[in-house]
Amino acid sequence: MPDVCLYFQVHQPNRLLPYDFFKIGENAIHEDEAMNEEILNKVAEKCYLPANRMFQRLVEENDGRFRMALSISGVVIEQMQRYRPDVLESFQELVASGSVELLAETYYHSLAFVHSNREFDRQVELHLQKLEEVFHVRPRVFRNTELIYNNAIAAKAETMGFDGIMAEGVERNLNGRSPNFLYRAPTTARIKTLLRNVPLSDDLGFRFSDPNWPGYPLTAEKFADWIAGCEGDVVNLFMDYETIGEHHWDETGIYNFWQAIPAALIEAGLQWVTPTEAVELYRASREYDSDSITSWADTERDLSAWMGNVMQQEAIAKVHRLEQEILAVNDSALTDSWAKMQTSDHFYWMATKDGTDGSVHKYFTPYPSPYDAYIYFMNVLADLQIRLRRAQEQKGIS
Repeated sequence: MPDVCLYFQVHQPNRLLPYDFFKIGENAIHEDEAMNEEILNKVAEKCYLPANRMFQRLVEENDGRFRMALSISGVVIEQMQRYRPDVLESFQELVASGSVELLAETYYHSLAFVHSNREFDRQVELHLQKLEEVFHVRPRVFRNTELIYNNAIAAKAETMGFDGIMAEGVERNLNGRSPNFLYRAPTTARIKTLLRNVPLSDDLGFRFSDPNWPGYPLTAEKFADWIAGCEGDVVNLFMDYETIGEHHWDETGIYNFWQAIPAALIEAGLQWVTPTEAVELYRASREYDSDSITSWADTERDLSAWMGNVMQQEAIAKVHRLEQEILAVNDSALTDSWAKMQTSDHFYWMATKDGTDGSVHKYFTPYPSPYDAYIYFMNVLADLQIRLRRAQEQKGIS
């Protein structure tokens, strides 16, 4: 029977104020602090604090045999430090248990790799420094923003010294093969790729509370039987942390399920492993060739969630065109403001998709429409350009 590798993404973006044309050049405050704090408080009470307490208890009750991993973005760590240090402390205690691994990612949860090798390097290093500062660990496995992945990203992560990298188990790349093995990109020699088991992860992340789903209601024993019947070395269950309590409310039975699943899997003869343990235990027995970029977002599993329309393409291109000038000024506040504008959520909120994917985008957006998201973003970017010109003049940079 395969082992089970569980990982959660923990991320909250910095949302923008309704930034209109008349604020450009006059108001350097871009972020809606009240909304950021309100949403963090809501998610903290519904998910972060109760889920952290639950998993801490499950680690103790199962004598450390229950194991999991978290990928915590730099921007959400900053929000916790600013608004909810008690929440950050609960994450620190969970990591200190020894059964919870942290993963590396881009500090600003950005699409930097797609647009700038230099900025990608900078953000990954910033994230590593933040994790060492806050949690006193240095990750060995890398998870790019929203599981964005291709052969080049795997090769890059290998040169950065990581032992493993996460990716979506995309069927067009698997060609009928199981995602439950460790793979290797054709461009790499050492780093191992862990593929998300899409059906089983989405059973927990999306379908759990759907009464029309044939698997409803899902019990821990039923799910344990499903995994025990899988082929392969390790079943990778990757999802948002907010799945617990926020996307699926407590009333759905989501907490009861997670309280029962560690013991149910152990009783079924299965073993929990962290990503690093999976990398150490199993060889990369197959090649996973992903020449084009994939992600875990939307039906297409590509970059269209962030770059699928002209608004998104223009916005992301414009913010990255400022890189050389921004970094040359060497103003930490200005650089931070610019980097926060790279957070992938800004472009996600500009999506104009229909159907199920469109409904998911609308669920997450804080704005009335994708067009408002675009207008606020471009106005803030115009203000950043004015601040950049002023900083250049002060430093005598032409």
